[in-house]
Amino acid sequence: MPGKRPINADLPAATEPPAKPKDSPEEKSAPEPGEKPQKPEPAASTPPAPAKRKPIPAALKAIGGLVLVALVFLVAAVLGGGGSNKHEEKPAPAPTQAPAEPAAEEEQTPAAEAADELGYPSFATNNTTRVGGSDPATTAAGVALAVFPSAKVAQRPTAVTLVDEDDWQGAVAASVLMSAPVRAPLLVTADGDLPDPTAQALDTLSPQGSSATDEAQAFVVGSAAAPDDLRTTEIKTNSPAKLAVEIAELRDELFKAAPAHIVIAPEEDSAFAIPAAAWAARSGDPVLFSGREKLPGATANQLRSAAKVPVFILGPSAAISSDVVREVAKIGNPVRRVAAEDPVANAIALARYSSGDFGWNVNDPGHGLVVARSDDPIDAAIAAPLSASGTWGPLLLTDDAATLPKALREYLLDIKPGYTTDPTRAFYNHVWVIGDQEAIDVNQQAEIDQLAELAKIGGEP
Repeated sequence: MPGKRPINADLPAATEPPAKPKDSPEEKSAPEPGEKPQKPEPAASTPPAPAKRKPIPAALKAIGGLVLVALVFLVAAVLGGGGSNKHEEKPAPAPTQAPAEPAAEEEQTPAAEAADELGYPSFATNNTTRVGGSDPATTAAGVALAVFPSAKVAQRPTAVTLVDEDDWQGAVAASVLMSAPVRAPLLVTADGDLPDPTAQALDTLSPQGSSATDEAQAFVVGSAAAPDDLRTTEIKTNSPAKLAVEIAELRDELFKAAPAHIVIAPEEDSAFAIPAAAWAARSGDPVLFSGREKLPGATANQLRSAAKVPVFILGPSAAISSDVVREVAKIGNPVRRVAAEDPVANAIALARYSSGDFGWNVNDPGHGLVVARSDDPIDAAIAAPLSASGTWGPLLLTDDAATLPKALREYLLDIKPGYTTDPTRAFYNHVWVIGDQEAIDVNQQAEIDQLAELAKIGGEP
């Protein structure tokens, strides 16, 4: 395991950039609403046409709205203060900011409108960004738009993957299709239909297919509903193990190469399996499934077709037994186990792990991270595109809405970034928080933010 990178070690001193000039206090602004503009004295000849008034920027409209709301609450407070003290006083709810309307000549792009309606990002701090809807379809759409903003053609995926909201195994296995060259984010269907967030995301992402996707615009996995107006490749079978094998075979066909490694995850224990989704999206290594005591025939046959490919079994012996490990070894695949005894520690074990070119090896500052609930496997799996783009990082798990697990707190402390002299030359961590406040509340998000915050170490305070 490599040592931690020193902060600011052997870096040349950076030259200080010139200070930006301050805005001139004499700079004139457009007249405020309700202010009477000054009229020029009319000339003897025909008066010139009045100057066209500039539209008020959307940001100013929003600020004006907040000021108005604040005044209303202030007046209410003053009037309420003169009333009787016999009744229990209830605090007024905090005002919420209405979304600013775009200026007349500025129309929002479809991507911006979709982001507004889907609530992405729902809440952000210095070092965290939450993507959390009230259902998996909304969360998946938010993740997809975070990775593919789609304001321009170059920002759109060539294809998407559709999974059913009850099919976490299909979502974990299909995460490999987010890896290059396919790069297909996951969207969610429900009850044989496309929920509104999914339909809206499809309209915004507008996948067109490419040679990398064999011209498919959507991959439809398991029992997921297929869009009527897209070219689709359907992967349907009657068991998670067979479904994962078919996705692995499609992966080999589209990638035009065998995988460097294979991950085997527990078919029956989602909390130990879901960290594999993030690794598959990042690496292109397929995920196959095993039962607790026996390797399924479909998985064994797939391993025989790639007998020299190293296999990494994710999860402890309580999730996948040592008998399964021996079965894999008999087939001829080099095999190792990556595991810890509970789901939170198991995810950290994969985040820390390194063997050759397998494993995240996140043991020092300067990384992206994704945190989701261990008992919400579909949300954790559909967050996989965040691990294969932007700040690229492993999936970590929390097992409670309000309390950060001790093991996760200690891990975040261990990789907490710091600096000695110049914070602009330091390494930074960024954490994606997946799910709404019922999954991970804002207090836990605030603690994660604090643990990810860049801190000064050594020297004068």
